[in-house]
Amino acid sequence: MPNKKKRLFFVLLGFTSTLIIIFVSTAILIYVYGNESHIIKADAAIVLGAEVWHKEASPVFQERINHAITLYKNTDVRKIIFTGGVGANQEIAESIVGKKYAIARGVLEADILTETESRTTQQNLKYAQEVAVANQLTKILIVSDPLHLKRAVLMAKNLGMDAYPSPTPTTRYQSLNSQFPFLMRETYFYFVYLLLKI
Repeated sequence: MPNKKKRLFFVLLGFTSTLIIIFVSTAILIYVYGNESHIIKADAAIVLGAEVWHKEASPVFQERINHAITLYKNTDVRKIIFTGGVGANQEIAESIVGKKYAIARGVLEADILTETESRTTQQNLKYAQEVAVANQLTKILIVSDPLHLKRAVLMAKNLGMDAYPSPTPTTRYQSLNSQFPFLMRETYFYFVYLLLKI
């Protein structure tokens, strides 16, 4: 009997160790992926939605919008597609807040497209893809925080997009205290997404 318990212990220990190694390895891949530099010209940048504070872009959202504006002004993209619907306890869609912010900083209104229905990353991409297809925009840069991009680009490619990562160089998640929880959350959601696709 003691030998059976011992074997069970080592089996469980091996299984747990394997899971930890896989999780840590994936977290490292997510971190490295988001911190690689990509300079690619594309038809449009899809800006993934983020929180809105009292009809204003949150600091996280501002950094995403600012990066898209830089891409636009550097002629790396011709159009910007803002995503995000109306969040809980909010009065205005995230995408509309993004649009107003960009116009105020010199982006032509004619070069901004929006979708106002999405509430998740998957929906951001799905509805933005519909906008892109309707406007004959094929090559796409996905704009978000570095740690968000491995999952987001995988989702975009699985939707059939010709998509590439474009991480915000000025992410708000810079300290270890802010990066670590975000990285753990993204790693968890990356696995959840993979499991749902199986």
